[in-house]
Amino acid sequence: MTNPVADKKPAEPALAPIGTIAEVHGPVVVIRCERLPPLRQALQTQLDSETYLFEVHQHLDQRHVRAITLHRTAGLRRGMPVYDTGAPLHVPVTPECVGRLLNIFGEPMDGGDPLVAREYRNIHATPAALWEAVGAGAILETGIKVIDLLCPFVRGGKTGLFGGAGVGKTVLVMEFMHAVAALHRGVSVFAGVGERIREGHELWHEMREAGVMEQTLMSFGQMDESPGVRFRVGLSALTYAEYLRDTLQKEVLFVMDNIFRFVQAGSEISSLLGRMPATVGYQPTLISEVAELQDRILSTRAGAITAVQAVYVPADDMTDPAVSAIFSHLDSSVVLSRAQAGKGIYPAVEPLMSSSRMMDRRTLGDRHYAVAEGVREQLARYHELEDIIAMLGIEELSERDRRIVMRARKLQRYLTQPFMVTASHTGIAGVSVPLEQTLADCEAFLRGEFDALSEEDCYMRGAMRDSR
Repeated sequence: MTNPVADKKPAEPALAPIGTIAEVHGPVVVIRCERLPPLRQALQTQLDSETYLFEVHQHLDQRHVRAITLHRTAGLRRGMPVYDTGAPLHVPVTPECVGRLLNIFGEPMDGGDPLVAREYRNIHATPAALWEAVGAGAILETGIKVIDLLCPFVRGGKTGLFGGAGVGKTVLVMEFMHAVAALHRGVSVFAGVGERIREGHELWHEMREAGVMEQTLMSFGQMDESPGVRFRVGLSALTYAEYLRDTLQKEVLFVMDNIFRFVQAGSEISSLLGRMPATVGYQPTLISEVAELQDRILSTRAGAITAVQAVYVPADDMTDPAVSAIFSHLDSSVVLSRAQAGKGIYPAVEPLMSSSRMMDRRTLGDRHYAVAEGVREQLARYHELEDIIAMLGIEELSERDRRIVMRARKLQRYLTQPFMVTASHTGIAGVSVPLEQTLADCEAFLRGEFDALSEEDCYMRGAMRDSR
């Protein structure tokens, strides 16, 4: 079996091993070494012609290290020889990796041929030098009206996608990937951290049917795998994103689902290593582990990596230490609401809860800022009046408030949109709306030019020019 860990041949059994397995405690292996390998070094052993890989996490004393196995530990036993690969965990990189489904080691999971590597890259690479980095400051248009208008993506920035099951999170992610490929001629890298096998299988097939997979690389560390795999698969996928950014010099959309499972895997490893837990039981290294991943997501002169990260919020507590650690790195937050989905509003983005650091007059310009604030004001006032309408009826409102409610309901429906990736399921052709057209339509709504239209005329369409 070819070893994809290091850019040199694996140690041959005839060579002297670095040590032997002394203890096996679930995913944790204690190795008695003749010489101590450095932390994060990749070690290996052979079992029935299969290579088992370990990553060094602790030096216990002058002769023993504690490592996390990146495979199932069934079959491992005391006394087995362990070999040093000579490097940390590496993955094979090549331009032909786009369109493939890979595991943490860069091995194919789609039944295709193995990657013919042109080089190997360390998954623990340091971020690009400060002088190479380019500040995030431009809007990355997606063609999705509600996103571009109220919570625009930052090119080279990080966006958190908050949503439960069944509110359209996967569909929105697929549309983001389609937009990057179609509008910006870019590529996407999807990191499935702790994904259920069923979910990963369905997502792969849906992306192939939607025509998105040709410009996408998917890397999975599944839920049933070692916590070491779930902890490192995000770095493995990010290594591919950096390679595509530096080599193809294109826009790269890096999607991570779910980053909270990355934190959970780190917490599991921390407990296995015997570290004292910190706040709410999380690992004491929580902040540095999240920062290590997030600080590598940046733009350089060669290209940009824009990240979309699905974030699970435990018990809806936004003050949870893991959520707070992730939030501190985000530039935009998109909140998907089950109440919106229940009304048939798709994408089910909650406009009053979603935000972006780009929402200021200096960055957006006077026009975009004024239109976005006007739309938020209408929707916020309608939200305030909903209880009164439910109890007393809309007839009890003043003429001005009735006009606000009417326009807000039409704006709410205008911000719905049929997606390209769902056209084969819904029978409705997907649309991509330029930001300039969205601004023009919203200005017309705020001025009352569409007051004569019904709400149905505003629902699930692109630009309003056809309804005028």
